[in-house]
Amino acid sequence: MTEPADHPLVAAVKPLVDAMGAELVGPEDAGIDDVVLAWEGEDVIAVRLPQLSESLDHILAAMERRHGMPLAELDRKAKQSVVRTLEARGAFSVRHGVETVAGALGVSRFTVYNYLNRENAAKGD
Repeated sequence: MTEPADHPLVAAVKPLVDAMGAELVGPEDAGIDDVVLAWEGEDVIAVRLPQLSESLDHILAAMERRHGMPLAELDRKAKQSVVRTLEARGAFSVRHGVETVAGALGVSRFTVYNYLNRENAAKGD
């Protein structure tokens, strides 16, 4: 039998699991909230999904890597773009999401709300 780490299913899902900030665990270690993945009727691996707040931190870190600098160093237009992206990904449905994003962007909560309101007003036009 192929070791789980070498299994083609694990190789196929690992980039997605990493992008989500999730964790791979053995199916025997799976908890009630974990997603067990099977291959040809046999449990191969389980995915432990992150808490929403952990996901937001992971998304912010990925955005910093993509921009090549801390988000707080971005110009206003880029910060507005970050807020739009985060809104589309549901970041502001997470408890303290606005505060977390404001801290990462180096702006006030009020500024984040202004960016959101500006975007929503533009959609209404």
